[in-house]
Amino acid sequence: MTETIANTLNSWFAGIGISPEIAIFFISLMPILELRGGLIAAALSNVPYIEAFLICYIGNILPIPFILLLIKKIFTLMKRWKFTEKLVLRFEKKAEDNAKKAESKTHWGRILFVFLFVAVPLPGTGAWTGALIASFMNLKLRHAAPAIMAGVLGAGLIMTCITYVPMWLLK
Repeated sequence: MTETIANTLNSWFAGIGISPEIAIFFISLMPILELRGGLIAAALSNVPYIEAFLICYIGNILPIPFILLLIKKIFTLMKRWKFTEKLVLRFEKKAEDNAKKAESKTHWGRILFVFLFVAVPLPGTGAWTGALIASFMNLKLRHAAPAIMAGVLGAGLIMTCITYVPMWLLK
């Protein structure tokens, strides 16, 4: 699914004259796709892997501080409107459920939980969700942001291998 979405976005960006590098940056900024989708789009566009990794990493970590600082306020505002209330409640439930998994852990255990949650490149475990969970755990920015950034680094290395190694083997 991610590959299909990344390919569609790649084609759309190319159709309006945006370079693959700018396209993968914007794809990496997006929730759900994030760095994983950006790296797939980069591989499909033949962007060299080091360049792709750096662009996708920066694109994925850029929104983290804003999410950590503002997400609860944004959710409070969004709950005022009937058409966004259900969506917000669903996101809050998911974040609270994941935060409860780390509830009994020490402070550093919760930070490690956030790191590992983000580092495993599975759908729904990216920086956006990790920041949401960290926010619901009431982790401070100075602890949560480095854990999430390190998790994105780990996920990025795994995804770079998954997307680029098969291309090298097929050459």
